[in-house]
Amino acid sequence: MRKLALLIAAPLLLATACSAASSPTSAQGRGGEVGAPAPGAVDSVSGFSSNAASAPDKGIPTVVVSGDRNLILTAKIDMRSKDPWATSDRAQAIASGLGGDVLNLSQSGTADTRSATLTIRVPSNRFADALQQLKSLEGEVQTSGVSAQDVTDQFVDLQARLTAKQAEEQRYIAILNRANTIDEILKVDASLGSVRTPIEQLTAQINSIKQRTEFSTISMSISTLSALPGDTTGKVWDPAKTVGRALAALGAMLQVFADALIWLIVFGWLPLLAFAAVIFAARMRRPAAPTTPTA
Repeated sequence: MRKLALLIAAPLLLATACSAASSPTSAQGRGGEVGAPAPGAVDSVSGFSSNAASAPDKGIPTVVVSGDRNLILTAKIDMRSKDPWATSDRAQAIASGLGGDVLNLSQSGTADTRSATLTIRVPSNRFADALQQLKSLEGEVQTSGVSAQDVTDQFVDLQARLTAKQAEEQRYIAILNRANTIDEILKVDASLGSVRTPIEQLTAQINSIKQRTEFSTISMSISTLSALPGDTTGKVWDPAKTVGRALAALGAMLQVFADALIWLIVFGWLPLLAFAAVIFAARMRRPAAPTTPTA
């Protein structure tokens, strides 16, 4: 009976052992799936949803960006404003309010011919909000454009290469821990040095792409908006300017009189001289009166 019981239990024990041996392998296969996005997750680099758009207004185009792509977004806006310096200051405030910053700023010109150029950077998930707020600035848009560079494939390729190099680095570290001689340690250390250089390069490239996709750049050029003919908006009577123009006119008139007096003094004796010469000639030609004889 004991032998019969052992014969019956042996297949059951063998099946249990095989099941226990295959379970860790299956768990490791499930755990090895690195970087698999959860269903419905929003892309952490671009930060955009497919509904990130607004109604077009004032000539600045809007964008609709998919959340599963890595995009480098840029915009270029040329506009005119009555006060370009004040408009550029408001654009800076918009960038700061959205969590961005100003990369460069240039303001030039005089009161009537001012101009400004600036480049702002805003988080990519606030790119549409930035364009919408820039539309509300005082002035008129002349030209504008929005461009998007898709770097998703490049980003995925760099991440895959980095993962492979990091795995190779871990293998060398494991070999280094088992090395027994100095020669083995030196060889493994040299191999580690050769693999760590591309790891640093790949990491730098990935960080650069992340920075360019997480922040979008908007370049603006603002010139002076000339007043339309007949537009009296903003014109205020200034007595000082009126007095200045009157004094200038008076000075011009006095200058004309002074110039005429100088010309009269310099050349006025010429007509008198001619008149005297005519009188003298007339007297010389007049015949002498005949004399009457005395008795």
